[in-house]
This record gives sequence, structure tokens and C-alpha cells, in this order.
Amino acid sequence: MGFRLSKIYTRTGDKGETGLGDGRRVPKDHPRVEAIGEVDALNSQLGLLLAGLAEQCREHPDLAEVIEVLEPCQHRLFDLGGELAMPVYQALNAAEVERLEAAIDAWNEELGPLKNFILPGGSALIAQAHVCRSLARSAERRCQHLNALEPLAGVGLAYINRLSDLLFVAARLIAKRQGIAEILWQAADKPKV
Repeated sequence: MGFRLSKIYTRTGDKGETGLGDGRRVPKDHPRVEAIGEVDALNSQLGLLLAGLAEQCREHPDLAEVIEVLEPCQHRLFDLGGELAMPVYQALNAAEVERLEAAIDAWNEELGPLKNFILPGGSALIAQAHVCRSLARSAERRCQHLNALEPLAGVGLAYINRLSDLLFVAARLIAKRQGIAEILWQAADKPKV
């Protein structure tokens, strides 16, 4: 790509609009911009998770595998943001969805079946993985809302759906590899009638 940002502020968005890669100007609360923003927020939080994993690798070297699987996801999320900003641009492919599915299957085999609902906590890393998972679900909802208005081509919706699944399994795997018991949901006592 030859185009690089040489100036960060342009003043073109000062009246509540932004430009898309196809030349259109849309309001900053347009569903396409909302989807781009949610994908960006997820990518930022994923960066925080990866930084935390890197710090913990000294104590838990088996977390390096989680980094190897999740690191490319930041690049693919940037690709998805590009697809959202430039509707005719396609960067993601089915092989990326299949890569996530393979990791989910391998990690689930190590973890075994989930027998109860779990809460997002136990360690900062586990909680951060769940923050990423919930942001992936939010990004998926925003992308689906956009898709209902302006159909999306490619595998972006499948990718973001599978990524949220991967992040849920990653949270469980991080707990196991850190030796931290999952926090099981306990139902509230039912009121006596």
C-alpha cells in the first residue's frame, strides 16, 4: 500500500461526518462507522490481552500458544476494518475462519466439556479475554446491523462470530494453564412464595 497518513488531523470530520474508502461521506454514527469503531475497540482490547499474555509467559510458558493463535487476529481485525471502510475491498478469506475453528477444536479437546455457566474472572488475563469476547459479540451485532442495511460480502461476519467463540475458549484455556479454577455461576435463591 502506497498511501500513508502524513497528517493526523484533517478537520474534514469537524461537522460530524467522515469519509469512507469509496469516497462517500457519511455521518459518524452511520452503521458502517459504528461497525468499524466496534472492530477497532476489539482490536485495542485484544492488544491489551496479548500484552498481558506476553508478561505471563515467563511464569506460564504454555501461554505462548495462545499468543501464537491470537496475534494474527489483530491483523485480520484490521483487514475487517478495511473491508468495512472500503465496501468493495476483500481481505479476509475462509482459511482464516478455518484457522480459528481448528484452534477452538484443539483447545476444547484439552479443556473437556463445559458443565456449567462460568463468570468472567479469576485473573486479570481471564477477565480480559472475556472483555475481548464480549466486544467481539458487540462488533458482530454492529456488523450484522450494517449487513441488514448494506449487505456485506465475504466472510467478515463468520470471522467475527468465530473469533468471539475462540476468545471464550481462550479464556477457559488461560484459566487452566494458569492453574486457576473457573468461577462457576450460582443461581440466585428463588423467592419463597
